[in-house]
Amino acid sequence: MIKNRIKVLRAEHNWTQANLAEKVGISRQAIISIEKYKYTPSLELAFKISQVFNVSINEVFKYKEGEKHE
Repeated sequence: MIKNRIKVLRAEHNWTQANLAEKVGISRQAIISIEKYKYTPSLELAFKISQVFNVSINEVFKYKEGEKHE
């Protein structure tokens, strides 16, 4: 499973889901799905998200083997 810190990073920047979606060029619904682990972003999108937060991709996304989000 790919875990992410998008919600935390958004809060640190005082961004809404809509703000982030606009910055990376996707829908707000896509951000919601990523945050809720219903959708895993492409590598390209993962890099775009990390770039808008100005952090490394590893600071946004982590691979957790065998874990499932409930």
